[in-house]
Amino acid sequence: MHQFRYTGQNLQCESVDLAEVARLYGTPTYVYSATTMAENYGRLAANLAGLDFQICFANKANGNLAVLKHFGNLGAAFDFASGGELRRVLAAGLDVKRSVFAGVGKTEPEIRLALEQGIFGFHVESEPELARINHVAGTLGLKAPVAIRINPDVDAQTHAKISTGKSEHKFGIPLKFALAAYEAAAQYPHVELKGVQMHIGSQITEAGPIAEAVAKLAPVAAALKAKFGIRYFSIGGGIGIAYHDALASGIMEWWTATSGRGGSDRGASPNSGRGENAPGGRVPPVPLTPESYGATVVPLLRELGLKILLEPGRFLTGNAGVLLTRVEYLKRGSGKNFLIVDAGMNDLIRPALYDAYHEIVPLHRDSARRSTVFDVVGPVCESSDCFAHARTLQEVGEGEYLALMSAGAYGFAMANRYNARALPAEVLVQGSAFELIRSRDTFEQMVAGERIPAFLN
Repeated sequence: MHQFRYTGQNLQCESVDLAEVARLYGTPTYVYSATTMAENYGRLAANLAGLDFQICFANKANGNLAVLKHFGNLGAAFDFASGGELRRVLAAGLDVKRSVFAGVGKTEPEIRLALEQGIFGFHVESEPELARINHVAGTLGLKAPVAIRINPDVDAQTHAKISTGKSEHKFGIPLKFALAAYEAAAQYPHVELKGVQMHIGSQITEAGPIAEAVAKLAPVAAALKAKFGIRYFSIGGGIGIAYHDALASGIMEWWTATSGRGGSDRGASPNSGRGENAPGGRVPPVPLTPESYGATVVPLLRELGLKILLEPGRFLTGNAGVLLTRVEYLKRGSGKNFLIVDAGMNDLIRPALYDAYHEIVPLHRDSARRSTVFDVVGPVCESSDCFAHARTLQEVGEGEYLALMSAGAYGFAMANRYNARALPAEVLVQGSAFELIRSRDTFEQMVAGERIPAFLN
């Protein structure tokens, strides 16, 4: 659920009129609801009752310093996939002593930084990485806390590009080699075996794959606890969110009404029919709720006597954000109409990269206007710069504003400056208050690191 809704004819985030935000800060601009993030975090925590747990926000989903600070204030630790993400947590005024470091390609400087900051654990992806961590820890006179990531060979039933738990993926060590990997790790003098880890993918909308993976790894975790004294089991993240019917899903009634009929988060991406939000063209069910997630994992984990770590990202921030954009042109083509907006694939790359669906709604709703079928496209010089094909929308004109829903995760975090386009602004809302948390790029910032060599002058 989330805090975006129409009040009268105008779309609001909490108590803030989004059109006012667009007029004040321009577009494209990301807007986030602090209350939605807090409610998502609180509901997840409440449904893990009975476990000794630690929620580590996967800040690859949304690394704005204000967002990180907000989650730190809520009690979250962090899951980072690079040294840069670790530094962002520090820059937000937070420590990383309860946080974990994931990723298959950790460099020596990154490992050194994490050790110097006293992280909770490295999630180790390979035997060579284990040897490197041992070496760096030795140069510092430290023991590195590690949990080896075990690949359970479970199909997460999600998009191929965000599935991570099958044997053919680059992540983790195969389950059949798990015990041997721990035996080898135990021989390193500068390594402390602290836990075991798994993560099977992102945008998981069904409990079955999570239950299968946890059931496979729970006995392994128990055996590792008995033999090596490990103290935690990280079960990763991956809880999906609603993309179709995103606006309607902001209230509990949507969830209760749709759960009985197989789900309303239906339909593949309009871009290809095989979008991230509907893997393989299937009709996906209603995404997992914190209640159904907790009911699935708590019984499987309660008796282990281990601290349980979770690394959600999308679930906490995805439906807490929208991307505001302005209509530049209505172009009538041969057999179709194009809405050309000022946001592009550089601002929100998910539709181009994953064929992902984002609901698009006007900031000013007018039921007197007729509906028309549009392709909603951006200004970038690529045919893939398309947010929606054949989407039925209220007619809007030049200068009016739209919101792309469910854009709070992997939106700004994946933005870039292609076509020399400025990175968008970001705004955080809480109640009736809102504040700019990232200024829009200036041209001077875009070229600040570039130099023309003397031999060209």
